[in-house]
Order: sequence, then C-alpha cells, then structure tokens
Amino acid sequence: MSAESISLTGKVLGAMLYYPPATPEVSALITLLETSDWAESWPCASDEARAQAGECFSQISTADESLDDAYQRLFVGPYALPAPPWGSVYLDKESVVFGDSTLNLRQWMRENGVEPHLTQAEPEDHIGLLLMMAAWLAENSPALLNEFLTMHLLPWAGRYLELLRQKAEHPFYVGVAVLAESTICGWKQQLGLEVNAVDLYF
Repeated sequence: MSAESISLTGKVLGAMLYYPPATPEVSALITLLETSDWAESWPCASDEARAQAGECFSQISTADESLDDAYQRLFVGPYALPAPPWGSVYLDKESVVFGDSTLNLRQWMRENGVEPHLTQAEPEDHIGLLLMMAAWLAENSPALLNEFLTMHLLPWAGRYLELLRQKAEHPFYVGVAVLAESTICGWKQQLGLEVNAVDLYF
C-alpha cells in the first residue's frame, strides 16, 4: 500500500472526526461525499464498507438532527460523550483524559520530533489528530509509521469506532465510523501489522 493512500485517507477521516462540520476543511468534504462517486477511488476500505458509508452520506441532508448539533453532542458536550474520542479513556483504568497513555504518546512524539498541530487545548490522543498524524508520518517519516500505528492508534481505535457507529445517531458520523473502521483494518492488513491485545476500559 502506498504512503499516498494512507496520507489521503488519514487526512480526510481525521479532519471529519476532529473539525466541526461547518469549517472549510470539512464542509468541502461533506459536499464531495454527498454528491460524487468518491467510493470507487477510496483506497484501503472494503467494497461493503464503502457502499454502506455512501448510503449513510446520501442521507445527510434529510437527517432529523443538524450536523453541527451532532458534532456538539458527540465531540464537545456538555453531556457525557457517548463515544469519547481520546485514547486514554479506553487505555487507562480510570478512563481519564490526559492519562498515562497520552503522556506516553507525548513522549514518543517528542523523542521522534513529531509536532502536533493543535487548534485548541486538546489531548494529543484525539482520534482525529492521530489519523492526521498517521497521514503526516506516511508522507514525512514513513519509518515511524508502523510503530506509531501499533503503539498509539490501533490498540483502541477499533473500539472507539465501533462505539461511534453504534451511538452516533446521525448518518454522517455513522458513515465516517464505518469507513474509518474498514480503512484502518485495510492499513493494518496491507502493512502486515501485529497489534498486541490490550485491556480496554470503556
């Protein structure tokens, strides 16, 4: 699998899970996903997942809830988030934000000269940031990519995306979860990665 495939899919999925839908980064993607035959050229995901995601994206404009409200409910609050997007919630026994796994990621980034592009005071292990970081590593430091994926993203991302798919209640985010789940599986298979099983606490 080419670095280009990971770069493209990581940037798109990461942006949709990190930025509010009204931002230029995401609104242009939503327009594309609603109207075009993007599925044929999307690498890394299964045919079934692409078809399912496409069906979800075609329902965005008829959803009962606005996209902005769905984003607020799923990623901001004020109520408990049904699928918290930070790795330490899943990896730390206390299910806390900024937990030990976040500090381990921060140290790994520092040791390897990886700078996060934070737009707010956000833990570095936000799913959207990590997907965009995978894209950046594929382009700029491919030798670090496998270690990053097996240590910091793959151990918990599947659980998060499963929860998001089950609890999103908005066709856009259900579609993103389905597409991301299959895409990350595609990365893992095509790179031949082995991921140690870890205890997940959420």
